[in-house]
Amino acid sequence: MPSPGRSSSAFIIAFILVSGCQCADKLLVFLIDGFRYDYMDDLQNLPGFKEIVYNGVKVDYMTPDFPSLSYPNYYTLMTDMAAVYYENIDVEGHHFGPGSEQVWTAVRSLDTAFQTLNRKIKEEALEDKLNVIMFSDHGMTDIKWMDKIIEIETYIKMSDIIKLMDRGPVVSLWPKPAKLEEIYTALQAVQNMKVYLTEEIPGRYHYRRGKFVSPLTLVADPGWFIVENKAKLPYWKNGTGEPQGWQHGWHGYDNEFLDMRGFFLAQGPAFKKNFRAGPIRSVDVYNLMCNTLAVQPLPNNGSWSRVEFMLRNSADAVQPMLLYSCVLAVLVMLLSAQI
Repeated sequence: MPSPGRSSSAFIIAFILVSGCQCADKLLVFLIDGFRYDYMDDLQNLPGFKEIVYNGVKVDYMTPDFPSLSYPNYYTLMTDMAAVYYENIDVEGHHFGPGSEQVWTAVRSLDTAFQTLNRKIKEEALEDKLNVIMFSDHGMTDIKWMDKIIEIETYIKMSDIIKLMDRGPVVSLWPKPAKLEEIYTALQAVQNMKVYLTEEIPGRYHYRRGKFVSPLTLVADPGWFIVENKAKLPYWKNGTGEPQGWQHGWHGYDNEFLDMRGFFLAQGPAFKKNFRAGPIRSVDVYNLMCNTLAVQPLPNNGSWSRVEFMLRNSADAVQPMLLYSCVLAVLVMLLSAQI
C-alpha cells in the first residue's frame, strides 16, 4: 500500500506542475480508481474529505459509462487531459471486498494525503487561484467465488467460438457465423445473465454502435461472474507467487447498478461552497473541467444542465457545444444547399 508520505509527494509534484500554468485559475484533477460513492459517508472520521466538502461541491453520486470498467471511463473522463491517479482503493476493493477493513484503511490513508493537500493550498495562498476536482471511474460490489460463477463452456462448444474477450460482468463473443443463432439460443437459457445480439443491446448503454462491439454481448447480473471455466478465473497471487487468492470485489456491471456509482468533489474559486448537488454522469465532467480553464469544449454528450449549478458564476460560464448542436448546424447547411 502506498504510504501517506508517497501520496503527499504526488500532491507536491502536482503543485509544481500546476504552478507553471499561465491560465487565470489553475486546475488540479485527481482520478481515484474504484472509490465508491459511499466510501466517504463517515466524514467525521475523514477530516481531509470533510474540509473539501465544506469548501466546495459534493454530488450525491456519479454514474459511470457502460461497461463500468476503468478504461472506458478513463477515456470518457480524461480525453486529451492528464490527472493525478491513485489506484490503491480499487486494488484493495478487488482483493478484499468493498466493505473490508483494508478498503477503509486505504480510504483513511488517502484522507491523510488530502489533509496535506488542504494545508498546502493554504500555505501557498491558492484558495482563490486553484480549482480542485476529484472523482472516481466506478464503484465496487461484492462477489462470491465460487457461488456465483457462470461457466460458458457448460452451455456451448468453445470450438464454435472464434474469439472470446474478457471475463466477469461483460463478455464479448465472436461465434463462427454458421453457429451464431445456435449459440445465441443456447445462451438465452442461461440464468443470471443476459445475452444480446448487437442490435438488441439497450440504447441506454450507448454501446451498440461501437466499431469493436462483438456479434454477441453477455452481461451478468450484479454479483455474478462470467468466465469460460473456473480454471480461468482471475485469481491474485496473495503473496504466495501462485494464483491462489480469490477476488472479493468487482465492477463492470450495469452502470445504473447502485454499487457501480462513483464520487465527485470540487472546490476552488469557480465552485460554490458547502453545496450539495444532485447526481451527475461521467460524461458531464469534461464540460466542467473545460469551463474552469475558460476553454471552449469540443462537441460532446455531457449535460451542462447537470453541472452548471455547481459554479459560483454560471451565467458567465463558457457554454459547451453539445453534440446535437453540431449535428443541427450540419443539417442546416445541407438543407440550405438543397434550396
